[in-house]
Amino acid sequence: MPAVLDSSPDVALPAPFPWDAVWGQPEAIETLQAAASDPAALAHAWLITGPPGSGRSTLAYAFAAALIAEPGDEHAQRQVLARTHPDLTALRTEQVVIRIDEARRLVERASFAPSLGRHRVIVVEDADRMAERTSNVLLKALEEPPEQTVWVLCAPSDADLLPTIRSRVRVLRLRQPSVSDVAALIVERTGVAPDVAEESARHAQRHIGMAQRLATDDDARARRAETLAAVLGVRGIGDAVEVAGRIVRLATDDAKALTATRDEEERRSLLRMLGVAEGAAVPPSVRGQVNALEDDQKRRATRSLRDGIDRVLTDLQSLFRDVVMLQFGRDTDLVNNERVDDLRALAAEWSTARTLGVLDRISDTRRNLEQNAAPLLALESLLITVADGSAP
Repeated sequence: MPAVLDSSPDVALPAPFPWDAVWGQPEAIETLQAAASDPAALAHAWLITGPPGSGRSTLAYAFAAALIAEPGDEHAQRQVLARTHPDLTALRTEQVVIRIDEARRLVERASFAPSLGRHRVIVVEDADRMAERTSNVLLKALEEPPEQTVWVLCAPSDADLLPTIRSRVRVLRLRQPSVSDVAALIVERTGVAPDVAEESARHAQRHIGMAQRLATDDDARARRAETLAAVLGVRGIGDAVEVAGRIVRLATDDAKALTATRDEEERRSLLRMLGVAEGAAVPPSVRGQVNALEDDQKRRATRSLRDGIDRVLTDLQSLFRDVVMLQFGRDTDLVNNERVDDLRALAAEWSTARTLGVLDRISDTRRNLEQNAAPLLALESLLITVADGSAP
């Protein structure tokens, strides 16, 4: 069972159900437990923030379970954790942004009284993916929710949301665990060797889910190593174009591997529900529903590809962050210390200003991709900067 650490570094105490899946956030659990049990401590709109992999959504659903179910009612709590309880409305967009019609449906659901539980809870996992006009749909609902409705938004940072949203929520900030803490958890969960777990936790920059994937997927580790080696080898425009294309191909293959099986199962399930025999032609009367599913899957694939490229950019940030560290004379706590010789050579060859310029360009590229820039062109532009040190 995952453990929640108390204030003593040598003691680990198990968290009670439904909080037992939340790892390494004892202060946050204590705050939300108090809010769930004491109406005076309960705000009607919350924003849980923390770095990727810190457990924002896991904590949000544990909080929802504690709010909806009567104390000790594990059946109802498990329904909430399984996202099947009628008093829970959950939104986790698998597209690039949360659509305005999805936000309107949330507001409509928020106006209903709870049907079985103590509260109705609305969880929005990717609140940072709302455009301004979508966020504005939520404003009044967040400001004046029905008495028994609680909103729980999740985002990496409160700065990712509009000030008007931030002013209407109580912010709960999660801490990021140490590399050693994440490595110990990965060993406990997967049984991999401690050195593999430590390397994976470091390369994932303490993102628990990504660390677990790296630790258990040889291909994922190999793709990361190949990408970093290729970027370090960029010396001119030709290299930049070739490596950018390779990164997009690798990210595309990775996205397909993650979504292909799920897409096919969703299609089979829909056709079974519609009474279409396996292998039979899709009748015109239900073709619209099948086309709608395929459109959703295409949007999900687009997000999966962009998320994959964003992970690559996060890895590149770690690489050039290590170079800056070495340029300032610090050789401890490197993310990519297996490459320290290459990084030292680059630190000696480049000026600090050039390295910082590349880091700025990586941040710009990530923002541009969030605004639907073409991935290949964005990466080519970035890697040309890496090759010649030019300013954006």
